[in-house]
Amino acid sequence: MKVKVFLVTIGLVSSVFVSCQHKSTGEAEIKNEADTISYYLGISIGRNLNRTPMKDVNIDALVKGMEMVLSGNDTTKDVQQITMEIGNYMRKLEYAQGQTNLKEGEAFLDRNKERKGVITTESGLQYEVLRQGTGPKPKPSDEVTVHYTGTLIDGTVFESSVDRGEPATFKVNEVISGWTEGLQLMSVGSKYKFYIPTELAYGMRPRPGSEIKPNMALIFEVELLSISDTTEQE
Repeated sequence: MKVKVFLVTIGLVSSVFVSCQHKSTGEAEIKNEADTISYYLGISIGRNLNRTPMKDVNIDALVKGMEMVLSGNDTTKDVQQITMEIGNYMRKLEYAQGQTNLKEGEAFLDRNKERKGVITTESGLQYEVLRQGTGPKPKPSDEVTVHYTGTLIDGTVFESSVDRGEPATFKVNEVISGWTEGLQLMSVGSKYKFYIPTELAYGMRPRPGSEIKPNMALIFEVELLSISDTTEQE
């Protein structure tokens, strides 16, 4: 139970500390194993905090809070109240970040749809045919095998089966709706580029730990390798 509370506490700290550029006043002295583990804890916490949307953390206040607890002089609000206030603030920051990402994505897609070769469907999905195959097209219930590379609108690659050297296999109707729609436009052997608005991607709830942030538009280059009709196997 104590371990669980400790991990929750670390998680709470991670929710408040951020990707800010803090310069240390000096080198930490690593003299023993406890010093080393303390240093590793700092790295672990810092990496987790880097994933938060908070950019104006007061590092002095953060350190003061930690020192107070570790010295046994914690006389502040109870954990439940602290958790609630942190959660409320983070949701506010996430919403603001999401609105910014939404506007940037919409502006990108508005420009992109004017490019020659880009087709926009009724749902708002945009796609570009890089290579047209001659095989069959998948149905929603089919299982497909694809190679793909996913990027943000600034070109940042966040996931790639090509880089992993191993294609991905999944059912057409078990992925984001932009993929479900786009895959059904493709014939086996085709290679398309999808430009997916946030409402057809992850919206305000992207996958934890991903480069994808709330309300981001996404780009996927997809090659349809094969189709397997799973209804025949059931």
